[in-house]
Amino acid sequence: MRVFVTGAGGFVGRRLLPQLERAGHDAMGADREVDVTRPESLGPALERAAPDAVIHLAAMSSVAQSWQEPAQCYALNFLGTRSLLGCVAEKCPEARVLLIGSADQYSPVAAEDGRPERPFDESTPLRPRSPYARTKAAAEALGAEAARGGLDVVRIRAFNHTGAGQADAFVVSSFARQVAAIRAGRQAPEMHVGNLQSVRDFLHVDDVLDAYLRLLDPAVPADVYNVAGGVATSIQTLLDRLIALAEVTPRVETDPERFRPTDWLVGDSTRLREATGWAPRISFDAILRELYEDWLERDAA
Repeated sequence: MRVFVTGAGGFVGRRLLPQLERAGHDAMGADREVDVTRPESLGPALERAAPDAVIHLAAMSSVAQSWQEPAQCYALNFLGTRSLLGCVAEKCPEARVLLIGSADQYSPVAAEDGRPERPFDESTPLRPRSPYARTKAAAEALGAEAARGGLDVVRIRAFNHTGAGQADAFVVSSFARQVAAIRAGRQAPEMHVGNLQSVRDFLHVDDVLDAYLRLLDPAVPADVYNVAGGVATSIQTLLDRLIALAEVTPRVETDPERFRPTDWLVGDSTRLREATGWAPRISFDAILRELYEDWLERDAA
């Protein structure tokens, strides 16, 4: 297939293009040179690419940044998706579109509400809280409307994923950077953390990309799919394993700027598994080792 990827210069996009090529696809990417919010910029790029499929990664991906820059978040995540769907309808209406959304669209369950009986599946109501989550939920609604109008749109809700090269604005990468710096003697043995009692569902980015590649298959129904491991891991467990891996004994300090109320967000990917045969392959410990070793290398360079 000829696959056009927006946001190709980001953390996920940089890993996706080589995977597409290895799978035998003709992969084309666009990043900041194409303004996805402007059809006059995006339309010609799609026309030149003439893709069989489009994977829409271009977005503001940081929840924290979305609170600081809500207008920019709205422009990228909502207006960018609206522009993309309009351009696809005009330039390549037969193409399959993968809209990449987020588990944050569900809203984590607060501690006082109790842990759910089971992980969230696609029937769980969306209750987005942050500008990031709201714009992603609204973008998905645009995708649903486009699908009703005849476009081949797959809507994806991806749970937390990480790997070497991710920025330290995200919790696993932040902790890995800190323990690597402590181990290398570049940081005092003190770690700054948020709420360690919250629970998340962590995946390796390559397992998530494997799901995306499987969902390109036109034989897979165009639907909403969670990409989730289904394993509940506390942030405390994440920290403990990284500290053990680095063999350091830091003092752990709670940073009020990072602290959020205790909550729980774990996904059920049964629909994806049944439709594609997908299952995650990379263990949580392997994810942590990859990030730790990556930060040892990156900070030493």
